[in-house]
Amino acid sequence: MSTAPTATTDASPNPVAPAPTRKAPLRPLILRLHFYAGILVAPFLLVAALTGFLYAASYQAEKIVYAHELTVPAGDHKLPLSEQVAAARKAHPQGAVSAVRPSPEADATTRVLLSGVPGVGEGHTLAVFVDPYTAKVRGSLEQYGSTGALPLRTWIDELHRDLHLGENGRLYSELAASWLWAIAAGGLVLWFARRRAQRKVRGTSGRRRTLGLHGTVGVWAAAGFFFLSATGLTWSTYAGANIDELRTSLGQATPSVSASVSPSEAAGGEHAGHTGTGSGGTTATSAPQGLDKILAAARAEGLGDPVEIVVPADASTAYVVKQVQRSWPEKQDSVAVDPTTGKVTDELRFADYPLLAKLTRWGIDAHSGVLFGLVNQIVLMALALGLVLLIVWGYRMWWQRGRASAFGRPIPRGAWQQVPPQILVPLMAAVAVLGYFVPLLGVPLAVFVAVDVVLGEIAHRRGKRTHGGQVA
Repeated sequence: MSTAPTATTDASPNPVAPAPTRKAPLRPLILRLHFYAGILVAPFLLVAALTGFLYAASYQAEKIVYAHELTVPAGDHKLPLSEQVAAARKAHPQGAVSAVRPSPEADATTRVLLSGVPGVGEGHTLAVFVDPYTAKVRGSLEQYGSTGALPLRTWIDELHRDLHLGENGRLYSELAASWLWAIAAGGLVLWFARRRAQRKVRGTSGRRRTLGLHGTVGVWAAAGFFFLSATGLTWSTYAGANIDELRTSLGQATPSVSASVSPSEAAGGEHAGHTGTGSGGTTATSAPQGLDKILAAARAEGLGDPVEIVVPADASTAYVVKQVQRSWPEKQDSVAVDPTTGKVTDELRFADYPLLAKLTRWGIDAHSGVLFGLVNQIVLMALALGLVLLIVWGYRMWWQRGRASAFGRPIPRGAWQQVPPQILVPLMAAVAVLGYFVPLLGVPLAVFVAVDVVLGEIAHRRGKRTHGGQVA
């Protein structure tokens, strides 16, 4: 039985050549931006990472350093809140009582917050710590912020936020938050655009090993960097204002309980004139009256510990009792209580917050390390350490890239010219819109592009002159 001969590949008259692989048109542009953004913004990110690491650790350090002020031996019966506040005022008659945080746990002290105390920084209060069982004052410390930060954590917080340089210093942290997500996104694109074999770390050395470590850690930490960048921008100076304006226009602003009291309630009633200065703030030596009645009214509305009682500034304002638990599950309910009648005049439940207001609250608390307690703080420290390593590896790759010629040989110019117009034009429009809402991303990017174009043109003209001289 015979068979027909088969054609061989060697006999094929017109072999088909493999189709050339087409490189992603955006990759050179992303590579150049990622490189220069990393080189120029990395110092700001490094400072933010190191100070953020310290801040995440400061919560546990605060408990140790201020254990005497924060804790007491648990007793059998807590004294009325009014007696505890009176003891604090006797020890510290200066200033006025602005708020009170009753002991939230059996072994915790009560905090009496005084405003207008000489020597206390603007926007800060003096926290007087009182034993709820004996009314003995255990000490006083300067306090800042809604989380009740004491001096150690306050100092680190301000270092992380503005380097102790005030409002101008906040530009550093906003610059870092504005660029962190952009650098992380560029790194992700570059990492996944590489062939799988080129992503290996094991068995490699030199620049390739450094690149593998840089890329692997960056991919694993990218989600955390996106989160830190987004939540950091929510309370930044410029981007934060734009975010607040956007939320307000969408009806998603954070609501607040109304503390106003009607004129008739403020002036009349059988208890009018018998609340001392409780309905009109406290004087330099007085303590607010009726705090136990105010607290009981809030308890009846379901407000459990921890709570803060905000003392009204005048007779037309009610006491506001608000929950201050920022750990999961959040307790953020608040009520307004008329000091003359002890009745609740308004209430606000966290469950009724708009969705974006809830997300903002959760995001800020997770960014601050309080939402999930110690676990939250460990994750933040791990992200900060990861960012430090990425920056070190990034600079090392820069050095290794230029070892054979010049130090830190840069990525070639002209990458944007390789991008098709149908992609480049929409991309530029999107970047312009984004830069408007995030100015410390848009302005530096515009400056970088302008300087790069100018330098490129100068180099081009020098090249033409040199080439012309050789020809002549």
